Amino acid sequence: MKISFLGAGNVAQNLGGLFTKAGYNVKLSKPNPEGNQVSIEEACAFGEVIFITTPYAAVNDILTKNKEQLKGKIIVDVTNAINLEDWSPIFLGEESAAEHASKLIPESKFVKAFNTVFADMMNEEDMNYNGEKLTTFIASDSEEAANIIKEIADKSGFSGVVLQGLKNARYLESLAHLNISLALSGKGTKAGFLYFNK
Repeated sequence: MKISFLGAGNVAQNLGGLFTKAGYNVKLSKPNPEGNQVSIEEACAFGEVIFITTPYAAVNDILTKNKEQLKGKIIVDVTNAINLEDWSPIFLGEESAAEHASKLIPESKFVKAFNTVFADMMNEEDMNYNGEKLTTFIASDSEEAANIIKEIADKSGFSGVVLQGLKNARYLESLAHLNISLALSGKGTKAGFLYFNK
């Protein structure tokens, strides 16, 4: 399976590395690509599954410009709506940022996932705690897309938990803001969530 990242920062590099080790064909991108990176447009064309890891402020423009290339594809929103200056949340009303973004590309299969996981935790050593795998929650209106992302997550060392309905992205984005708040209070970014279901 071909996976593209829109963005080439720490999340893209660390998550892309895990996906590559799991056997996926991965490309990272940014507006001015370097080395093995490709352009945003090339990434949109290449990937069967496309992960958005750019700053939140860039999402609407990227999706609007590449709407045709993204038709029918699985789009995974990893972003969080924050002010980059201080990591404070941007409040968007009742709907989540993911729900807003999904309306720009209605012919794509939109998924919210991995946004509750810090980049610092996206490595083989830190993804496990006392034998338990780090949880990534997955929300989508497409059951097929959600299950594909769960398979990618599980093969890459995470424990994927599917939440039915993209509206659940509201809770995932709130959970991410809680995680960020804890980090800023001194807990740091070597932290994550484990979901138990016995």
